[in-house]
Amino acid sequence: MDDDVSLPADTLAILNEFLAERSKREAEEEDRILNKTGKDALFEEDWQLSQFWYSTKTKLIVRDVVGTLLKEQGEPSSEFRIALLSCPSLYKDIKDIHNEVAIFEYDKRFEAYGTDFQHYDFNCIENNPDYLKEHHQQYDLIIADPPFLSQECISKMSEIIKKLQRIPDKSKLIFCSGEVVEPWLTAFLAVHKCSFHPEHERNLGNQFVSYANFDLDNYIENK
Repeated sequence: MDDDVSLPADTLAILNEFLAERSKREAEEEDRILNKTGKDALFEEDWQLSQFWYSTKTKLIVRDVVGTLLKEQGEPSSEFRIALLSCPSLYKDIKDIHNEVAIFEYDKRFEAYGTDFQHYDFNCIENNPDYLKEHHQQYDLIIADPPFLSQECISKMSEIIKKLQRIPDKSKLIFCSGEVVEPWLTAFLAVHKCSFHPEHERNLGNQFVSYANFDLDNYIENK
């Protein structure tokens, strides 16, 4: 009995094309990492890491909010530091208007962003109060999008955020996630739900909302 499985020629051609494209994409991504391409380096979503990129509309809305916050700082605003936690698709647009941006990411592909990249794993905060110590009390604006919709993830992300805030009652926070996390999030952080609904390039099954510790909606026109 012959157990070999053969694919129809057209199916095999499609499969080979897919594999070739994937191999090319992976090689290009590796080149961006090795050469520290910077903010223009683009990467595909890795669904295994629960990565879902924001839509162009959402990225520009957030960029404009950041721009307004920077204007409110007056001159110079160079000391105003921004941390992006697990939301790498926001990096380029925000970096375009401000230099002091740190990207905290588990995915090491984003080492392509050079010294702005900080590898982190939210699980490492457990029983480790000094985790990311060099970043404690360093950030005036934190934008976070936790990879998982679980109480454990929200709890640990919230603990990290508290440590990163320069001044707890003054540092601004934008937190984007599924609406299901609200009871946990509001128990850990002093934030409220906003009218702004972040959108993604791909439609997600969960209702996505935003939270902030300031009047975020007031900064968004035609929301």
